[in-house]
Formats: sequence, structure tokens, C-alpha cells
Amino acid sequence: MRIQVGQRIPAVSLKRISRTGIEDVSTDALFAGRRVVLVTLIGAFTPDCAEKHIPGYLANSEKIRASGIDEIFAVAVNDGFVMQEFGNRQGLIGKVTLLADGNADLARALGIDLDLSIAGMGTRFTRGSMIIDDGVVTELNLEPGREVTVSSAEHCLTTLG
Repeated sequence: MRIQVGQRIPAVSLKRISRTGIEDVSTDALFAGRRVVLVTLIGAFTPDCAEKHIPGYLANSEKIRASGIDEIFAVAVNDGFVMQEFGNRQGLIGKVTLLADGNADLARALGIDLDLSIAGMGTRFTRGSMIIDDGVVTELNLEPGREVTVSSAEHCLTTLG
């Protein structure tokens, strides 16, 4: 069942990438008492995610935070080491917090997992973004295909007012 606006984010464990390394963190701890943006990436180094999707969040991170967002998270079904390298290469560390969902636990729990086995990529996230307020989804924008439109940083800013 796909997550809907008004529903609580399921409790799962992820890897958070920071300046000091990779650490285990629960979604409950990440989202409790905070208003955040969660960007779901198909894959860290996939062309559309690396060249179109995440650069908008990097470029607009200050504007998004100024709109009442405590933190911007980007998550992909990649391991923590891949996400750490992606963050380093994209200059994300300190601006967009990267999360690794290596076993696709969150992708499946949210019901936004995407089977890309035919392309040799296994289970991934559907490309999207959501606004989460104290663990509850208040805005959900999932892309119907390969586009980066409703899940873009620019669209996110329009929903934040």
C-alpha cells in the first residue's frame, strides 16, 4: 500500500551520512518534532538524479530552509559508502543530508518501491519528494515516469509558499 498524505512514516532503520561518517538512525528519530523534505532518488549516480534532481535541492537548500524546513534529506537504495561518495562529489554534505536504504526497507514500507530488475538495478525508490511534519506526510509528489517535475526543488518551493 502506497503512503498517503496524512499518514505517518513507518519506523525503519537507515544509514545517515554526515561529515563524521556513516551512522545508524531510525526514521522516528529523524522526523520527530521536525518539518523536513525527503527526496527519494532512483539511485545516487543515475543520470537524472545526479544531473537534474539533486542539483536543484543543493542550489535551493537555503531557500527551502528559509521556508520553514528544518532539514532536507535525500534517500536512495544504495549502501552508505556509495551515498557518502555521492555526497562528496555533489557537494551535498552539510546542505542535503543523505540517507542510505541499502535493503530497500523504507522504499517497500512506503509502498513506493520500483522494480528495475529488468535494467539490472533491482529494487529502487520511485523518484519523488515529500514534506514530512513531525513524522506525518503533508505533501507527496511522485513522478509518473523519468521526469523531474513535481518532485523538483522548484516545485517543492511552490508548495512551501
